[in-house]
Amino acid sequence: MLVLDGKIASAAVKASLLQKTQAIKAAGKRTPHLAAILVGNNGASETYVASKVKNCEETGFGSSLIRFDDHVTEAELLAKISELNVDPTIDGILVQLPLPKHIDDEKIIEAIHPDKDVDGFHPMNIGRMVQGFDTFTPATPYGVLLMLEHFNIQTKGKHVVVIGRSNIVGRPMSILLSGERPQGNAYVTICHRHTPIEETKKMAQQADILIVAVGIPEFITGDMIKPGAVIIDVGITRVEDATAKKGFRIKGDVNYEQAIAKASAVTPVPGGVGLMTIAGLLMNTMKAYEGKFYHN
Repeated sequence: MLVLDGKIASAAVKASLLQKTQAIKAAGKRTPHLAAILVGNNGASETYVASKVKNCEETGFGSSLIRFDDHVTEAELLAKISELNVDPTIDGILVQLPLPKHIDDEKIIEAIHPDKDVDGFHPMNIGRMVQGFDTFTPATPYGVLLMLEHFNIQTKGKHVVVIGRSNIVGRPMSILLSGERPQGNAYVTICHRHTPIEETKKMAQQADILIVAVGIPEFITGDMIKPGAVIIDVGITRVEDATAKKGFRIKGDVNYEQAIAKASAVTPVPGGVGLMTIAGLLMNTMKAYEGKFYHN
């Protein structure tokens, strides 16, 4: 059984990017720069953003962390994004979600210039992705593709079952894997909360590659896994546990112990897809820096 270790795969991506940034520095040019906006003091968001900043440093990127308190107005946030959009030293912009309820997430996402949308959430970039054009791929699905590539997991002609249909993971993942690309050409089934549970179980049992992004700890059990399947667990949830040092444990959407007994390859949680999401973000930032496409 192969552990699809995000530490190994993301290290390879970062080593390649570091080589590029070192060459850029040697040529006397500025390196890629990512600006991250964090609103409030959500613990998980703080951790995610800190990790993104740290990974920028490790790859030779510049980074800026812009903080606002929970009471920031939508207008103030939009003004800051407008400022970053026209700053020639900023290549990528990300706004850490979720945002406070008084701020419209969609309006904020659409305010980021498509050329700097390194999270890949802007409707223009999503549209280009659907049509198979070069664009920013949403960071988590991109990270999964990078992981499949690193571990040489073949997708052509395989039955992929995606459980979850969010715009951040499930839906773009299904489009990418069914598309004409090296990590694509699969035939894809999507299950979601309106799929009868017995049908979801039946589809999961048929999957050559099972991708799960539902946010329900250990939703996938061993009896739902086809022998020899590849399991990609996108979920990550804090589960209270009085016996744990921190008072909680991190669980994925897949029962890992049961999965490794049947699958040929499994991503761990933590240490799997989460690290590859950041790798995808960094790859998008380099693409933005290189200016490989423009929407002007």
